Amino acid sequence: MSVHRPLPHDAARGHVTGTARYVDDIPTPAGTLSLAFGLSEIARGRIASLDLTEVRAAPGVVDVFTAADLPRRVNVSPSAHDEPLLAEGEVFYAGQPIFCVVATSHLAARRAARKAAVLYEPEEPILTIEEALAANSRFEDGPRIWSRGDVEARLAAAPRHVEGRIEIGGQEHFYLEGQAALALPQEAGEMVIHASSQHPTEIQHHVAHALGVPMHMVRVEVRRMGGGFGGKESQNAHLAVACALAAQRTGRPCKMRYDRDDDFLITGKRHDFRIDYRAGFDDEGRLLAVDFTHYARCGWSQDLSLPVCDRAMLHADNAYFLPAVRITSHRLKTNTQSATAFRGFGGPQGMLGIERVIDHVAHTLGHDPLEVRRANFYAPMGAPALQTTHYGQTVEDFVLHELVEELAERADYAARRRAIAAWNAESPVLKRGIALTPVKFGISFTLTHLNQAGALVHVYQDGSIAMNHGGTEMGQGLFQKVAQVAAASFGVPLEAVRITATDTAKVPNTSATAASSGSDLNGMAVREACETIKARMARHLAAARQADPESVVFENGEVRVGADRLSFAEAARECYEGRVSLSATGFYATPKISWDRIRGQGRPFYYFAYGAAVSEVVIDTLTGENRLLRVDILHDAGRSLNPAIDLGQVEGGFVQGAGWLMTEELVWDDEGRLRTHAPSTYKIPACSDRPAVFEARLWEKGRNREETIFRSKAVGEPPFMLAISAFMALSDAIAACGAAYPALDAPATPERVLAAVERVRAR
Repeated sequence: MSVHRPLPHDAARGHVTGTARYVDDIPTPAGTLSLAFGLSEIARGRIASLDLTEVRAAPGVVDVFTAADLPRRVNVSPSAHDEPLLAEGEVFYAGQPIFCVVATSHLAARRAARKAAVLYEPEEPILTIEEALAANSRFEDGPRIWSRGDVEARLAAAPRHVEGRIEIGGQEHFYLEGQAALALPQEAGEMVIHASSQHPTEIQHHVAHALGVPMHMVRVEVRRMGGGFGGKESQNAHLAVACALAAQRTGRPCKMRYDRDDDFLITGKRHDFRIDYRAGFDDEGRLLAVDFTHYARCGWSQDLSLPVCDRAMLHADNAYFLPAVRITSHRLKTNTQSATAFRGFGGPQGMLGIERVIDHVAHTLGHDPLEVRRANFYAPMGAPALQTTHYGQTVEDFVLHELVEELAERADYAARRRAIAAWNAESPVLKRGIALTPVKFGISFTLTHLNQAGALVHVYQDGSIAMNHGGTEMGQGLFQKVAQVAAASFGVPLEAVRITATDTAKVPNTSATAASSGSDLNGMAVREACETIKARMARHLAAARQADPESVVFENGEVRVGADRLSFAEAARECYEGRVSLSATGFYATPKISWDRIRGQGRPFYYFAYGAAVSEVVIDTLTGENRLLRVDILHDAGRSLNPAIDLGQVEGGFVQGAGWLMTEELVWDDEGRLRTHAPSTYKIPACSDRPAVFEARLWEKGRNREETIFRSKAVGEPPFMLAISAFMALSDAIAACGAAYPALDAPATPERVLAAVERVRAR
């Protein structure tokens, strides 16, 4: 069977040989033009004058346009229509596109864009949480509040209390392939777009609106992306729309790609958060009440901030039953890049908040944090009385009791914790720390109508199979996993199946490849199409042999009909000659889900994905420098479609999460200019940053109790949050320096680690 096998990524050879084609590699027609944006140099103000004379006169320039030059208002927001493609008299962040240059080469366009003479009337920018609160600058009338139980009464009655604050930084996506798009004008006003986008249908919608044509006049194709991580869910629309407009204006193909610096300056990041908390608990560390206040810095436009902040609230419990809880969420508008989707979509920030609380409680009691975590876990799957989350969803599939026990034994957690305590007692400068943290992550889009997918499958008369679906490939192995689903459905070798580029002309109205739902949604849609074709073939083949269609078996490259055995190719040929349709569409909509985001009640998730990690670190208390020494991971991918690909997602997700929490720091100056806008100033993890011992495993007992594709579980986002164990291990190491709680902020750069060490020692 093709599924459940550790097969290599379908484009692995192309990746390592350089033959895998991305947008910038597509051969372009003669006369293709290149685009570049002219960017705002201030964070907030009015454009008093804009002189583009020198820009237009620059070598190679063919066209220059501003918002005023367009026949209609062009907006590229995915939500609130508050994000014009080009500034309309005002600028709201440093890096906002003001005008667009169309030139004969990429370099000519970029050089020309620097020649604009712009006079601004600067205004005081709103940059910080405090400034936004003082100005009441926000994206909703007031904070969103969800609660369960009488929090104040429970807090007052609790025998023990902690309170505190954690600052959580943002994160740059740093996909290897930057944002890129290519527009090819066709006859009769049609437009073909090649985009590096996770959401082809949204690109189609935005381009059609900008051009003033119906969506059927725009075809968007996405063969692959060199990484996305959420940064290409909404942000690629700027490039695709600009290229389409320029192509319409000039009648020539147009292409655009951001240089890395421009990508940093223009595009959104992970939302940075501040979380204030108060918690009441008993002598065993069981939480009785928790009060959270989330402050999210969302940037200048709404983008996807509301659902991101919603998901942070949804995951404020992580793996723990909270009998009384209140979560207050402020979605603040600031004069910075518009924060956007990023792997985990707010979930990591919410989880880090509750993990801080658990860690603080354990420190206050002098208990092993793992024991406090276990004391607060949800009831296990199969327990007589299951528990519900603060938003009303029953937790029916909780497996962390068993999974964490297995990981703790495999990683020798208890013995290592004792050894580290002994080592720290003898080591005045270097201190070690260890932590085991769990992950419970909900799988589904919280906007219910997005939980749907379509597919198109063709069987050719020679037995080869081509298919298309609405998911996009960004290196995560979606195409390979869905090809395995098709091969398993028809009982043919994987080599018989080919997935073609995602194309809005083949599968319409697609959802973004996001929310870890790519395999779940598209795998089911493809299987539905395959089963439709198989049923047609079975009826025809059985009728010709006076057999029961139910007895027809597709297996091992053959089709068995009674005593007859045909190769799949022979069966396809016979069905073709019998005038049987060998093409079908498939459709899937996730069942059981419903969600009211205003009330904060319902079942937003089809199921939960689980995992846990043990991290060990060492810190230098004189400098704050630190290193990951060892990581052990056990992750539940259900019955994995492809263990090799899923394991790669687990390892990569952890490393990216460790970067967010340990090294990746975004810094804006007092005037709102992003100063960390290149690899020289922004530190993503390198190969040398991975731990010397890195043991990641998929949980062999994993199964999905819900009817997902071959009982697998999503594995894109959940592993990212396993890296919280590394952050908590740093806190554990700092705690060895004194009696006070470290109250470490993220990212835990050497400067922050050193500051925490000094605080602990001073107290």
